[in-house]
Amino acid sequence: MPPKILIIDDTPLNVKMLVDLLSAKGYATATAASGQEGLERVEAERPDLVLLDVMMPGMDGYEVCRRIRANPEYGILPVVMVTALDPARERIKGLEAGADDFLTKPVNMAELVARVRSLLRIKDLYTTVQVQAAELADLNANLEQRVQAQVAQLERLGRLKRFFSPQLAEAIVTGGAEDPLKSHRREITVVFVDLRGFTAFAETAPPEEVMGVLHEYHGEMGRLIMDCEGTLEHFAGDGLMVFFNDPVEVPDPRERAIRMALAMRGRVDALVPRWRQHGYDLHYGVGIAHGAATLGAIGFEGRWDYGAIGPVSNLAARLCAEAKPGQVLISHTFLSGIEALVTAEPVGELLLKGFAKPVSAFNVLGLRPPELPLA
Repeated sequence: MPPKILIIDDTPLNVKMLVDLLSAKGYATATAASGQEGLERVEAERPDLVLLDVMMPGMDGYEVCRRIRANPEYGILPVVMVTALDPARERIKGLEAGADDFLTKPVNMAELVARVRSLLRIKDLYTTVQVQAAELADLNANLEQRVQAQVAQLERLGRLKRFFSPQLAEAIVTGGAEDPLKSHRREITVVFVDLRGFTAFAETAPPEEVMGVLHEYHGEMGRLIMDCEGTLEHFAGDGLMVFFNDPVEVPDPRERAIRMALAMRGRVDALVPRWRQHGYDLHYGVGIAHGAATLGAIGFEGRWDYGAIGPVSNLAARLCAEAKPGQVLISHTFLSGIEALVTAEPVGELLLKGFAKPVSAFNVLGLRPPELPLA
């Protein structure tokens, strides 16, 4: 929209001349024939500049200018006063009333256009500065709140990274996944892993050596957990618990668990010879189960853990406790869901603590070659 100029003058000929000139230069115009009407038109038209005659019946131009300036809303509205009286004396009175510029009648049209352009440019710059100042004030007012929100998000991200892969933790914080710390129920595949012989080793070896072995072991296992996108529930010395299909559901939790467990066995098998050179008699055992569990935050304010509670966790833990060195134990029910993926050998009926009936268990030997047909 072109800038709008309000002409306040009681002389119709002057008004027509100014309207014609300004319209020819591309400006929009509005007019008023008296001071009072001029004030009303300022409110109604919201002009970008006012051309104000000094000598008018009733309310003169000085009073009109003072009333315009009395309203803070029009503090930056350019006002140019026009008079045929003594320029020097009237200029001072006009400036005191709040005018921005002064023109003497008869008006030089080229000078008028130049001053209008100059004042409108100054007004635009001032408006830009005011907008930027308001935006800056808004930014400053909300900065503390945003910083607090970002700190809270970083703290939450750090807490979630204790349990989940960094990618998954980022997705949860940014809204790409539901909040897993709320209690919920889901079918998951649970993997329990521990080192056989660790208790005896920890009782006889220097603490520094024990910590060195744990650091090496946890480092290898942790990388595989992250690579397979498993959820780590806890480290407990030589033991750890991982589950799949929560907080984000996956189509193949059993397969992911088996592949991770077999990869872990391969990593430990590579570590065992070096451990034996140092006199450490350590081995690897795993139990895996699949079933429903209740998951969510467990603990108290200031110390929360993420846990999975249910028979599936107990079964995986009991199978892990029964596993001999190098064994990956699963139940017959679990095997039926991945029979096309692995080869396994039966280990018999196991009487497990907390289970009324014996559990038919199998040791996973490895992944079935794709070309090998089912027996």
